[in-house]
Amino acid sequence: MQNRELTLDDYLAMLRRRLAAILVPALLAPVAAYFLSYAFTPHFTSQSLILVETQKVPEGYVQPVVTSGIAQRIATMQQQVLSQNRLQPMIDRLGLAKGKSVDDVIDGIRKNFVIEGVAPDLSRNHRTGQSDVPGFYLSFTADSASAAQQVCTELTSMLLAENLKTREQVAQSTTEFLLRQVEQAKRDLDDQDAKLATFKKRYLGQLPGDEDNNIKLLMGMDSQLDANTQALNRAQQDRAYAQSILSQQLAAWKASQAAMNPESLEKQLAELQNQLITLRTRYTDDHPDVLKVQSQIAEVKRKLAEVNAASAQGTSSAEKGSANEPAEIQQLRLQIHQYDGTIAQDTREQQRLQEAIHTFQGRLALSPAVEEQYKQLTRGYETAQKVYNDLMVKKSASEIQTDMERRQQGEQMSLLNPASFPDAPSFPNRLLFGLGGAGAGLVLGLGLGLWLEMRDKALRTEQDVLAALSLPMLVAVPWIDAANGKRGKKTPPAQAAGKPSKLSILEV
Repeated sequence: MQNRELTLDDYLAMLRRRLAAILVPALLAPVAAYFLSYAFTPHFTSQSLILVETQKVPEGYVQPVVTSGIAQRIATMQQQVLSQNRLQPMIDRLGLAKGKSVDDVIDGIRKNFVIEGVAPDLSRNHRTGQSDVPGFYLSFTADSASAAQQVCTELTSMLLAENLKTREQVAQSTTEFLLRQVEQAKRDLDDQDAKLATFKKRYLGQLPGDEDNNIKLLMGMDSQLDANTQALNRAQQDRAYAQSILSQQLAAWKASQAAMNPESLEKQLAELQNQLITLRTRYTDDHPDVLKVQSQIAEVKRKLAEVNAASAQGTSSAEKGSANEPAEIQQLRLQIHQYDGTIAQDTREQQRLQEAIHTFQGRLALSPAVEEQYKQLTRGYETAQKVYNDLMVKKSASEIQTDMERRQQGEQMSLLNPASFPDAPSFPNRLLFGLGGAGAGLVLGLGLGLWLEMRDKALRTEQDVLAALSLPMLVAVPWIDAANGKRGKKTPPAQAAGKPSKLSILEV
């Protein structure tokens, strides 16, 4: 085998020669493996099926509150269910720790509890968080069928309860978190609103929206100031004119009043009396000139009596003169007084308009800086308003989602098949043991046959002789069948029996 290349006929010949060495291990090994399986402690596996039901309310109306994939949630719930504080009550209730330590029992439960999805991929999630997995199997393996069924039932119930609790807790915690965020956002919005109100109150009339109005008001006040200035000038001119007229009339009236003093009146009375005496010497008492002089004397006496009476009452000449001023002079004084009031009012209005114009000019000068501060406050207020509105929408949606979870209208896990009672042990599988023994026996037989063939040094064919001696063949004597006396190329009996032929003549 080491000196030449083997052909298919060579392999078939080896198989025929070593068939017994191959078949014996191949037939004995399965039997031995089957009986060997009874040496192992049998294990029983109980299995339950949980169905994952989709959300009953359309997602277009209510979005699911739990967005994590089902594979992640199942892994989380598995760790929570298999925690020691959750398994301890179950172990005590079922009496699983008889003759064993609790820690060993817990470790055994964790090792023998398996969750397997119905679909091959547990991590494929839709955009909405739903999974392609319609359900999953829960399997538990124990030394007895009843224990496997009991533990599988308990673990399945714990997992379903944990799912309901987890979804409701997530929904409730989300709502509480959003409620705190809404309260904080409301406080921030109130602070921004208070700052904005204080700023508006402080810069009333100087806000960006008031600039055009301020310009219009400023233009109107300029026009009012021009009209007021013109009215003030006219009033001052009219007063000056009335004052000049009053001065003239006062001068004329005072000149006429100069003759009204007692000395003048007495002197005038004496002159008129002398004139009357002279006229009486010429005319009678009925003469017109005498009558005229008599009336003048009576008028002078009356005036003199009035002057004397006024002097007796202590009335000053100035007051007397003022009280006896003519109506024209008094009218002029009244007009001047009215002009003074108009001038004072127009002057105050002019000062007011000038101050208002100065104020509005200052507002317009401060408008860019005020506008910048106002934009910053408005931007902060709008941001706080938007955050508050968004949180209110999310809070309302979360409350609806929480109510949906409480009413169990969201994604649910329901028990489709309860934990089964295993009729046969899951380990050892005697059929698999037998098949494994058959495979091992076949491999062992093939190895044994190969080993025997490698140790065989016999030369069975001409190719073996040529390969072993490396000498050319000179003459070949045909095999003669002694039974029928015919010549041919049949295989010698020795060669057919696997023994070497002795009829080849070789060159020495």
